[in-house]
Amino acid sequence: MATLVERMQGAAMLSVPTYEEVEHDHTATGQAAAVVAIAAVAQAIGSLGHGGLGIIAVLLGQLASWAVWAGVTYFVGTRLFRGTADWGELLRTLGFSQAPGVFYVLGFIPLVGGLVRAVVTLWVVVAGVVAVRQALDVTTGKAVATVLISLIPAAILMSLVGLLLPG
Repeated sequence: MATLVERMQGAAMLSVPTYEEVEHDHTATGQAAAVVAIAAVAQAIGSLGHGGLGIIAVLLGQLASWAVWAGVTYFVGTRLFRGTADWGELLRTLGFSQAPGVFYVLGFIPLVGGLVRAVVTLWVVVAGVVAVRQALDVTTGKAVATVLISLIPAAILMSLVGLLLPG
C-alpha cells in the first residue's frame, strides 16, 4: 500500500492505478479527507491578499463541497450514466483528485497568481474526471458530463460559504 504522499503524487499525475487503489481501499477515506484539507489550506494561503476567505472558512467549505460533489456525482453517475460505484468510492477518488490543489499555495505570487489558480483549478477538474471515470467504470465522455453536472451544486455551496463565513 502506498503512503499518503505517494498517493497524492500519483493522483496529481493522473495515474489510473492510484485511483483504482484508493477506490478499493476502504481505509483511505481519512487520507482522502486529509488531501482535501491540505488543498483547502493551500488555497486559503495562496489567496491571502486577494480578498480570499480565511483558512477555517475555506477548510469547512471544501470539506462540505467534497461531500456534496461525491454525493451528486454518485447520483448522476449511477442513475443517469449507469456507472457502478458507491458513495465511499467516489469520496475517496474525488478526495485524491484534489491533490493538485497543493499548488494553490503559489496563488499569492504577483502577476502570475491568477494564472496559477486557473491552471490548478483546471488540473483538479481533469483529475476529477479521471477519478470519476475510474470509480464509476464509465467512459471518459460520461465522466466529463458527470463532473460538469455535479460541480454545479459544489460550486454553489462554496459560494454560500463565502457569503456566510467571510475571512
